[in-house]
Amino acid sequence: MTRFVSFSSGSCGNCYLLLGPSSGIMIDAGVGIRTVKKELEKLHLSYADISAILVTHDHGDHIRSLGSFCKRVAAPVWTTPVLHDALLRHPFTRDWIAPCRSNLQAGVWNPVTVDFDVRYFVVPHDATQCIGFAIRSGEELFVLMTDMGHNTPEAMQWASVATTVVVESNYDLDMLLGGDYPQVLKDRISHGIGHLSNAACAQAIGAFMHPGLKNLFLCHLSGNNNTPELAYESARQALLDAGVEPGMVNLRVLKRGIPSPLLTL
Repeated sequence: MTRFVSFSSGSCGNCYLLLGPSSGIMIDAGVGIRTVKKELEKLHLSYADISAILVTHDHGDHIRSLGSFCKRVAAPVWTTPVLHDALLRHPFTRDWIAPCRSNLQAGVWNPVTVDFDVRYFVVPHDATQCIGFAIRSGEELFVLMTDMGHNTPEAMQWASVATTVVVESNYDLDMLLGGDYPQVLKDRISHGIGHLSNAACAQAIGAFMHPGLKNLFLCHLSGNNNTPELAYESARQALLDAGVEPGMVNLRVLKRGIPSPLLTL
């Protein structure tokens, strides 16, 4: 049995936890360590349940508390050699990351805990490097792809065989274009190396939808250029367009700054 909780998802901070029978993986560390501890205690869990940490990229909303986790939890931190080199220089992590460094090897399954094997794939984003994850545990395949400027064939390939997909649905285009962001920021978000819009997320759903998909979670919603209702409706319609009957796929929005329930996948 695999379980999942989102502690927060969005530019305010990103942090997720996957739990297997004997071990847990935290994905990103953009939420305060005390907040994570409090939420773990609510679930009758502790730092001891975090056996490994995965890092998608080196932006602050994903690594803000990674140094604190390295210091206090001392779990191995798994990411690419490129990202580890960046973390050795980053002020959030440079003092603490080295003893926790574990490099993910490309193109193979990396056994990061007794319950989970991980492969990564590169996605387009304006970080040093940004990666998505395919995480295997028994018959379950969990795929996470966030901060993805546009859909890629490799990301769609992994999602098309997953049992659970976490995919970015960051912004509504009309809200972004009509909002008060400076033009340079609007361009950064929408021009292919920023974030995935609701419409692009819906397009992705149409591309990767398959009968084995059980859970679809929408992540990294903008607080200024999206609403949970808009993102949910866009994805719901994409599922209907793909021939999925209501209730066949568990569709959920992962909220900003609000932990999700502990979900059985």
